[in-house]
Amino acid sequence: MSTRNLALRHTIRKATIKDCGLINRLAWKAFPPTYQAILTPEQIEYMMHWMYDEASLRRQMTKEGHVYFIIHVEGEPVGYVSVRPEDAGVFHLEKIYVLPDFQGCHCGSALFRHAVAYVRRVCPEARAIELNVNRQNPALGFYRCMGMRIDREGDFDIGNGFYMNDYIMRLEL
Repeated sequence: MSTRNLALRHTIRKATIKDCGLINRLAWKAFPPTYQAILTPEQIEYMMHWMYDEASLRRQMTKEGHVYFIIHVEGEPVGYVSVRPEDAGVFHLEKIYVLPDFQGCHCGSALFRHAVAYVRRVCPEARAIELNVNRQNPALGFYRCMGMRIDREGDFDIGNGFYMNDYIMRLEL
């Protein structure tokens, strides 16, 4: 748990295409430490380029329906979340990451709640939000605390000989 004050003031804003560089920089600080004990350095590097190159982020925002939100603490960007429509009435929480120094400061739960509120606002008929999470990821406990449950699991070929071995968690709305 961070030694930072748990009551730090935060703001959350919707990201724009102009934020692709910022999201990329945040991802490089948050994603590798999250997975260093779970994935090989080669898979982390591959996934970072696959998901977080600026061109990939622009494509996600402009063609794939991803909506990103960035959380700022005392004016400093410290994390992000992405959601997108998946199937009729189901949205997918694609990414939710907080810089290591700000984990334990309620930034992740603020981002999660913000994403849920956004889905409810833009799609009142939404039935559920789903999320893929690595089966070894310690964040499983966080997602359970946020009301999600494991719905199913899958092993997904992401290319280059790498797989994501995930639980698909679900939050009924």
